[in-house]
Amino acid sequence: MIDVPDTELAGEATRLVRESTSDLIYHHSRRVYFWGVLQGRNRGLSYDPELLYIGAMFHDLGLNEEHRGSGRRFEVDSADVARGFLREHDVPEDSIRRVWTAIALHTTPGIPEFMEPEVALVTAGVEYDVLGIGFHELSDEQRREITALHPRPGFKQAILRAFAEGVAPRPETTFGNVKADVLERYVPGFKRGDFVDTILESPWPE
Repeated sequence: MIDVPDTELAGEATRLVRESTSDLIYHHSRRVYFWGVLQGRNRGLSYDPELLYIGAMFHDLGLNEEHRGSGRRFEVDSADVARGFLREHDVPEDSIRRVWTAIALHTTPGIPEFMEPEVALVTAGVEYDVLGIGFHELSDEQRREITALHPRPGFKQAILRAFAEGVAPRPETTFGNVKADVLERYVPGFKRGDFVDTILESPWPE
């Protein structure tokens, strides 16, 4: 079985996330860490388990109700919560930057995989749990072991509702990213921004 880092920092992160978010997000975030660890092993990556754990645990906190009026992408709100937490614990700034980046980019495919291992593996864990990317790269036994600890009953519909609730109050933040798909499906009257229209309708004369 994969161990969660046995450090004071990881323990405090677990308590904070457990107390401040839903069962859905807590169990999802823990699974993201475990999937990230397994993907890291498969890819032969060397990473800091504690930083990977913090990134995984905090990556969706920006969906919480208290952030919905921020006008910023929920990923940035999540990353800022993690940064504040790490600064309170005097974590070095380079480590904070890695965690912030891992969280901020976790819904931006095609970039994190080429960055530091902690950044790559938070996204890999999210993509595995939410999208099933690389599903068969892990064994049935590994999946059973982790989902026994952190079950995912009705997860697909529940996580989509959580995304919609967390992002609907700030629809402008979905321009150019995957959450526009969520709002288009779940929020009546939502109209996604169009990159081509934005260029053609800009104030530039040509």
